[in-house]
Amino acid sequence: MSEFSPAELLELFQRAQASFTDRVDAVKPDQWEDPALPGWTVADLVAHLVDEALWAPPLLAGEPFDLVDGRFPDATEDLLGADPLTGWESAADAALAAFAEDHALLRTVHLARGPLLAAHYIEEMTADLTVHSWDLARATGGDTELDPVLVTAGLVVADRLPEDGVPGLIDPPLDVAATADPQSRLLARYGRRG
Repeated sequence: MSEFSPAELLELFQRAQASFTDRVDAVKPDQWEDPALPGWTVADLVAHLVDEALWAPPLLAGEPFDLVDGRFPDATEDLLGADPLTGWESAADAALAAFAEDHALLRTVHLARGPLLAAHYIEEMTADLTVHSWDLARATGGDTELDPVLVTAGLVVADRLPEDGVPGLIDPPLDVAATADPQSRLLARYGRRG
């Protein structure tokens, strides 16, 4: 089970969503095609998190990965719609509502890699939102200082990651001094130099 209570998990997830929302709201119209990560534009990065949020309700409802896969559009412009902020907020609200249902965090979700406790799923999504908030801020010249509470929660998830990362999903960790601040340690664990 998670190191956090269900109420804490929901609060952390909502906090991470709010942090990401602030950074999406700060994207200037001419920045959407700017590079964010290798092979991804700012729009692609936001679309990735829209897609993740869209998956949460059916997975938490017990649908298997193979039935959810292919349900949502692949194209960035289709995921974001005419207004990327609205597209993100709509998907984020639906994900939060699904996690907030009675006993949702006690369920098991079925991902491509196999079954996962919903409590761990929300932790992973919270950490992903936190790291990608930094990515988005860095790409757009925004505030790269992460919420220390989210950094601490993210480090809990980071400690469970395989030593060489997750091929195709999470870069191998970078070396960082043991005395580095928590945000630098979190970012390094996800293959980023803070």
